[in-house]
Amino acid sequence: MSFPLFLARRFRTANANQSNRRSSAPAVFVATFGVAVGLAVMLIAVAVSKGFQQEVKDKISGFGSHIEILDMSSFQSPEDFPVAVSEPLLDSLRRVPMVTHVELVSQKMGILKTNDHFTTIALKGVGEDFDDAFMKKSLVEGAWPRFSASKSGNNIVLSKRLATKLGLKVGQRVYAYFFEDVVKMRRFTIAGLYDTNLAQFDELFVLTDRHTVNTLNGWAPNLCSTIEVLTQDFDRHEGALAPIREILLHHTDSAGMQPVALSVREDPRAVTTFQWIDLLDFDVVVVLVLMILVAGFTMISGLLILILERVQTIGVLKAVGATNTQLRHAFLWLAAMIVGKGMIIGNVVGLGLIAVQHYWAPLRLDPASYYVEQVPVLLTWWWWLALNVGTLLLTVGALLLPSYAVSRVQPAKAIRFE
Repeated sequence: MSFPLFLARRFRTANANQSNRRSSAPAVFVATFGVAVGLAVMLIAVAVSKGFQQEVKDKISGFGSHIEILDMSSFQSPEDFPVAVSEPLLDSLRRVPMVTHVELVSQKMGILKTNDHFTTIALKGVGEDFDDAFMKKSLVEGAWPRFSASKSGNNIVLSKRLATKLGLKVGQRVYAYFFEDVVKMRRFTIAGLYDTNLAQFDELFVLTDRHTVNTLNGWAPNLCSTIEVLTQDFDRHEGALAPIREILLHHTDSAGMQPVALSVREDPRAVTTFQWIDLLDFDVVVVLVLMILVAGFTMISGLLILILERVQTIGVLKAVGATNTQLRHAFLWLAAMIVGKGMIIGNVVGLGLIAVQHYWAPLRLDPASYYVEQVPVLLTWWWWLALNVGTLLLTVGALLLPSYAVSRVQPAKAIRFE
């Protein structure tokens, strides 16, 4: 065992066993408490931020996709412009690295009307290739029907928000109207109600089979509004954009149009939401900086008090040959022990509160404002490791300069110090 570490352990033991150290005991307690609270708050802040981001990303990509392939003219008109799809194009898209699923979607704007109410809707047509895992998870009433791209079932799934607005229930029939040169009317049966808590989707989209929507649009079976592409990882999905755009660059559909690929982050319906969740990163950075400053200041004050209370001991050690470097290292070791104890307490408290929220969710939210019904938490192992290592290094590193106070102690004066 090195001499500085030996001294640090003796200092720590002496401080714990001697009740007459009236200054250092509270200082050590405050320093330990500051580190514990700082680390616990940082763990919770990161877990809540990442939980919110992941939950909202999953909802948006679950309702739609990570990458959308469509005709740019669709953004300039309330009606969608079709994209002609061929098997070679779909095969090329499926072979792109990271791509896990490709599906076709058709849309039609219309009005859903009851005897007393009406509302504008976007009828979203899906087929057998639709990844319905998220929608089944979001279903709150009824059942998810088997939608087809080749035949009409006259079933729809709409949001609970729309159903409440129109006074509709599962099993009821409702009329929808679509306007072009002539008014087209369809009668649908409500098969189920979903609730994603994303108002921009819940207040607009009604799902049905793609065959019905293509028939309303007057489109052939190989036409669709959007080719939706899902990838392995939302955070890295933009890596698949370049190869997909390269494929489309050499592809012109049967109508002579060249579709484009857009990230879900570029979807006008989701841009505001992504801007909101991106701001959470800035909020987390502010919290991390503040908590590190709190932990650093409490440790600096604690270290200075420990040094001041041991001036006589430092003087004696210097008189018998101890160097300034050895004594500095001894107090840094002592500080590291205090930080370590605080980090253990901070981890127990922080991870404990995160676990409680994850499994029992006592903290609830208004989904109309926050998109979720409970505070989501997500803490990966590498975030946990980074916070712990960063706290240890930054807190102990902040003590390097104050530790030089040891070198200012003169043995002749320190031995007479009272």
